[in-house]
Amino acid sequence: MNYLNKLVKKPWGNEYLIYENGIVAVWMLNIESNKNTSLHCHTKKKTGLILLEGEIDVELGFYDKKKLSAPDKVMLRTGLFHSSKSINTNSKLLEIETPIDKEDLVRFEDNYGRQEKPYEGKKFFLELSKDEILFKEPGSCKQEYRFKDSILKFERHYNCDELISKSDDTIFAIIKGGLFSENSQIVLSPGEVVRTETVKKLSEVFKIKDYIDVMVINKNEK
Repeated sequence: MNYLNKLVKKPWGNEYLIYENGIVAVWMLNIESNKNTSLHCHTKKKTGLILLEGEIDVELGFYDKKKLSAPDKVMLRTGLFHSSKSINTNSKLLEIETPIDKEDLVRFEDNYGRQEKPYEGKKFFLELSKDEILFKEPGSCKQEYRFKDSILKFERHYNCDELISKSDDTIFAIIKGGLFSENSQIVLSPGEVVRTETVKKLSEVFKIKDYIDVMVINKNEK
């Protein structure tokens, strides 16, 4: 299924593919106030969530919940059931997935009658408005995007010096490349979402091989 330039209608709002590079897919979710996604999991892929605007409650499994206030993030392991609910305002949420497989979806519970149903088909597609943001390939040009609560940049780095010099609350999403051991084992890989302190700690032992492409998210101080 080709999702490029398509807006997928959802009972809680909409989503669209904002970037894909063959390794990771990044989706923009627009969740309307006090609505929530289904309680679902992905059996094959790991998922990173980055909140760009608003506040959400994220259900983690069946017993835990985490509140996010933009900018904030959470990583979801393969097979973990999760749901995101926007709190009292519309929210913008990035979903970073790898490996790329939109059909990898199992719905446990849904407020809109979609329990155990597959991902939405073509009848839920609209043409994407030209006003919507689409990320470009890192390294092709300078990219900076401003949202109500956050600022997002695409950056390419050849060593860790500039990464570890950023503020402690900086969020990094690994898009390509990573940190490697001397034996070329990758320890920070595409799809991971971390903060500066994690990069600092890992960089004491592990190095960038060739280069690393990252999304860098900070608070919009306005």
